[in-house]
Amino acid sequence: MTEINSLPEAADLPVNPVPYVPPPPEGPRRQIAVLGFAEPFRWLARGAQDLWAAKGIALFYGICFWAMAMLLQAVFFRLPEYTMSIASGCLLVGPFLAMGLYDVSRRRERGEKPDIVYSLTCWDSHLGSMAMLVLVLIVLELLWGRASLVVFAVFFNTGMPSTAGVLQAVFSPENWEFVMVYMVVGGVFAGLVFATSVVSIPMILDRDTDAISASITSLQVFFNNLPVLLLWGALISGLVLVALIPWGLGLLLVGPWLGHATWHAYRGAVRWEA
Repeated sequence: MTEINSLPEAADLPVNPVPYVPPPPEGPRRQIAVLGFAEPFRWLARGAQDLWAAKGIALFYGICFWAMAMLLQAVFFRLPEYTMSIASGCLLVGPFLAMGLYDVSRRRERGEKPDIVYSLTCWDSHLGSMAMLVLVLIVLELLWGRASLVVFAVFFNTGMPSTAGVLQAVFSPENWEFVMVYMVVGGVFAGLVFATSVVSIPMILDRDTDAISASITSLQVFFNNLPVLLLWGALISGLVLVALIPWGLGLLLVGPWLGHATWHAYRGAVRWEA
């Protein structure tokens, strides 16, 4: 066996080597703001100012949101088995439409004139991050749909009810157990979708960050300000429900209004250090 003389080499090595410390990250760092209960109402007020300043652009996006809602409603009442597929398509298109509204608010914030052409194409330089985020949202939506089917299978062991049967089941006081379980399951998944997207899409537009970092930031904003964000979610849900009566015409106004307000929610919740 060949003997290896390692004494000279060992003498050259430091006794206590200094551990490697990575350099600090370059670029601006973000901070999650502590929000008060008045903040959601300020976001709505600033969103209304953006809507009024760019009424034509807001009307265009409002028509898009209204058309999506009417398509989803028509499919639900006529072909309920395809409802989840159409909802996935809306979930695919919706974030890109919302980003156009964020671009309008961002331009007004910078003192620039909003332009519908730029708002429609603002996502093209963020396509990779947007595609990844939309994929995450679609997966959550599909899991939500699967969980809903399980709830239906447990409570309707004779087969899936028709659309009329679903509505009768939901509004019948005899099925309160089904309604409670369905609402809990839906609330959990709706909360996950909301928490993942509450500031992630505006952040991608503003900082060109990746989808994972944006989603993590969004979750941190949600859980660090849980009571305020629950209020914000309740306001969004309430306004959308009111907008759906009658015939969803309120979405012409409420859709773009909430889009602009969401930009201001991001700007209020995430602060950037130079």
